[in-house]
Amino acid sequence: MSLSTQSEKNYKRIVIKIGSSLFFKDCTQPDFRLFHAISSQIQELLKDGKEVILVSSGAIAHGMYLLHRQERPKELSLLQSMSAIGQNALMNAYAGAFEDSGYHVAQILLTWDDFADSERYLNAKNTILSLLKLKGVPIINENDTISTEEIKFGDNDRLSALVAGLVFADLLVILSDVDGLLDNEKKVIKIVKEITPQIKSLACPTGKKVCVGGMVTKIEAARIAIDSGIPCLITNGNIEGSIVSAVRNPGGSGTLFMPKKGLKAKKRWIAFSAKTKGKVMVDEGAQKALRGNKSLLSVGIISCSGNFEAGDIVFVADKDGILFAKGKIAVSSKQLERIKGSRYHKEIIHLDNIVIL
Repeated sequence: MSLSTQSEKNYKRIVIKIGSSLFFKDCTQPDFRLFHAISSQIQELLKDGKEVILVSSGAIAHGMYLLHRQERPKELSLLQSMSAIGQNALMNAYAGAFEDSGYHVAQILLTWDDFADSERYLNAKNTILSLLKLKGVPIINENDTISTEEIKFGDNDRLSALVAGLVFADLLVILSDVDGLLDNEKKVIKIVKEITPQIKSLACPTGKKVCVGGMVTKIEAARIAIDSGIPCLITNGNIEGSIVSAVRNPGGSGTLFMPKKGLKAKKRWIAFSAKTKGKVMVDEGAQKALRGNKSLLSVGIISCSGNFEAGDIVFVADKDGILFAKGKIAVSSKQLERIKGSRYHKEIIHLDNIVIL
């Protein structure tokens, strides 16, 4: 698929991720003008028949601002407290920006468990889709007050990609404070057809006081999106009209990551959302069979680790321990210990429940 083809597409459902660095350029107070600029552009898209979902950071940064904190605290309880205070301020800013527009903003706070559990995954999806039917604007954030994992290790870039996959979005736009992914000469790379080690090497983490992440997490989010069949654009949110421009002409600015043939919904959930409960190590024959789109049989299993039950998600590793697949296993770890390396009457992981990483 070419850049011109992407630029000519009519994107209906768009997920837009907005980072803290855009709202807090000088680390002292939020740029409330930006909220109104974002609102104005989203309203333009909504009037054009688009569906827009926002994934917005900024709760902790708002809490830092309200509590007069210059440095992002390291203590978990303080981070969670600031998030609790700041999330309310964040939503008030959005509500004020959409006031009298005829559109209602809706807060949705998610944890990784909402994606890992298949029932909660579907509930989250149905709620978001229902809000879109009501002409609402879902504003999604990580539930920092109870989700310790995100605060310590991640940010909302990955969340935005998971949301895009959840709702079968047509486009993911990640707004940054830089123009896109830069090459070694500091020039914007216009298009990325494949995320190679060389592409990854161009990324660097952030050093900003109010946010986490950086280009590393944005590239990871792009990988999730394009593997789900969704193009991803990383562009500068400080440029006037950047949201509307991104949707109407995604090849016009920033870095566009081209989509692959998307995984089906179940395999998408297995690959990117489900939590793994263990690991299965297989021999070369089994690895070759899995890569050839065949099921995993017990005779090809060397060993297993972890405590899992039938229906749980596990990693699959080669004989050297390198992970190359994830799948929904049909037997428990205790049962697998008894039958590994021998013949068994059913597949251990059916080909419909396996994703090659």
